[in-house]
Amino acid sequence: MEFGSVKVRAALGAVLAHSVVLPEGRLRKGRVIQVDDVAALVAAGIDRVTVARLGPQDMGEDEAAKTLARALIDGQSGLRLSKPFTGRCNIIADGIGLAHLDVARLEEVNAVDEMVTLATVPPWQRMAEGGMVGTVKVISYGVAADSVTRAAEAGRGAITLTPVVMETAALIVTSHDAGSSEETGKGFKAIESRLNGLGMRLDAVEQVPHDSGSISEAVGRARADMVLILTASATSDPADVGPEALRMAGGTLTRFGMPVDPGNLLFYGALSDGRPVIGLPGCARSPALNGADWVLERIAAGHPPTPDDITKMGVGGLLKEIPTRKQPRQPKG
Repeated sequence: MEFGSVKVRAALGAVLAHSVVLPEGRLRKGRVIQVDDVAALVAAGIDRVTVARLGPQDMGEDEAAKTLARALIDGQSGLRLSKPFTGRCNIIADGIGLAHLDVARLEEVNAVDEMVTLATVPPWQRMAEGGMVGTVKVISYGVAADSVTRAAEAGRGAITLTPVVMETAALIVTSHDAGSSEETGKGFKAIESRLNGLGMRLDAVEQVPHDSGSISEAVGRARADMVLILTASATSDPADVGPEALRMAGGTLTRFGMPVDPGNLLFYGALSDGRPVIGLPGCARSPALNGADWVLERIAAGHPPTPDDITKMGVGGLLKEIPTRKQPRQPKG
């Protein structure tokens, strides 16, 4: 592609790179210069304009952006493309789901040509209907078609939307005299709202004493796709009442604790029939983002994190402080 300042009469058919103000209006950048435009520029006494002119091996910005964006989703259901404009084409979620991204291949896309760029949400980001998963932007007015082809092949099918596959959750809440009194009201609504945001519903809520036997029996009665446990006192050890109740119910503990704050005191595992069980940290009573969201969302979408996945969440896992936190990170005074 050629780019630079040219005589107005030589600009016919080129793309105007910088907007030009005329007595009767404005010629906006990105416009393909027509015969009437040349006449208007000459009449205004303008001698030169800055233009971009595509060569035979180049692809226009909008076509290039759409070509790459289409390859990135490669016909995947749940995703659609916006109409390309000014070298940009957005990848949009058609419904609720998680952004499943092949990071290594998407990094290859951005390494092909600095004029061809892709920006996405973080991996496993929960998407609502109409949410933007990614945007392809071709910086220049045109780019080598070969660059577009190589970028498209590098990232073909690397962006998908993983739908939520679970429909219901049961919540088991424990109580004791010295425990939290926030199980109902705002705390309850925050948990229900999380589920609703995933397109799930809260199937049942049961309150039981804060001991392993009572929790285990409640887990056995639960019939929902997923079981959530919110204890009155924070779970502080793999042998505490919550994890022990999971084992007593015939389940296995996958992970206790996570390097995400707030959210450290989470545990999760599964029952013998494969249904997941999540021991929620106390911060789940707040609507603010916490580590439980990252685990809950992936499990709901059928992609439970491995212990190694949890370990890697620590980088970027220092989340916003919750104002109502009983033991904030920084001591007062």
